[in-house]
Amino acid sequence: MEVMNDDLAALGARIDHTNELLERMLAEVAKTPSTHAIFVDAGYLYAAAGRLVAGTEDRRAFDLDAEGLIEAFIDRARQVFADSRLLRVYWYDGARRRIHTAEQQSIAELPDVKVRLGNLNANNQQKGVDSLIRSDLESLARHRAISDAALLGGDEDLVSAVEAAQGYGARVHLWGIEAPEGRNQAEPLLWEVDSQRTLDLEFFKPYVSRRTAAAYDATAGTRPTREDVRFVGAQIAAKWLVSRGREALVELLPGHPYLPGSVDQDLLVEAEVLLQYSLRGQADLRRALRDGFWEHLQTQY
Repeated sequence: MEVMNDDLAALGARIDHTNELLERMLAEVAKTPSTHAIFVDAGYLYAAAGRLVAGTEDRRAFDLDAEGLIEAFIDRARQVFADSRLLRVYWYDGARRRIHTAEQQSIAELPDVKVRLGNLNANNQQKGVDSLIRSDLESLARHRAISDAALLGGDEDLVSAVEAAQGYGARVHLWGIEAPEGRNQAEPLLWEVDSQRTLDLEFFKPYVSRRTAAAYDATAGTRPTREDVRFVGAQIAAKWLVSRGREALVELLPGHPYLPGSVDQDLLVEAEVLLQYSLRGQADLRRALRDGFWEHLQTQY
């Protein structure tokens, strides 16, 4: 009888030890921040946003501020996944022989952005992009690198990518672009995702414009230096701080190096007026502008 009691006591001690280890593990898991990533099918983005804002899917007929949109996507994801950190933005596009265009190269140079290229066929149709999205989604979910994925796309072929990520425990949230009429996302894709969100005309208006006579022609004047643009960014920051106050500054600082979409767009518009020069599509000058803006604000904190 005494031996049995000793065995029961030993078993109870082992159970207590196991429970303690589980409690420690759960406590560590609870402290680990969740992580999200944004996956952008650029083919869908250009076609749907072009149709919505400029009335055409022809990329040659409109300008799309990819850098500004990426900032806006990051800002929106920060609102949706409030207790999560961004891993990065994945940008999927097509290119002849998978060689970056100048625009794709400038996007690839942005912080926290990874450009993946499929091929373009003779009809300028993307090939291989869906498989790239599936590969990344599945790999990141399998290695627990992300808990949530925001997917901007509409092709039915993305269903397998969604299923693969969900199979490893990740949640996939489909982001779409408002369609002037009908739908621009496949129904089977809508059925499979964990949530859906539609970005409307007002969201895209600041970043898409038809190629007509521009208010500021980048080829009409001398291109400003990075230091010139950085100085303008600091000037605008000083005015912003006076008008908004330190409380707004305190709210803005945790988002560094990203600016909320509305602040970033106002910064761009005001800088173009002061410089009398278009910064659209000029990634290095846009970065210099933001650097100047942030540097001034940080010196005042």
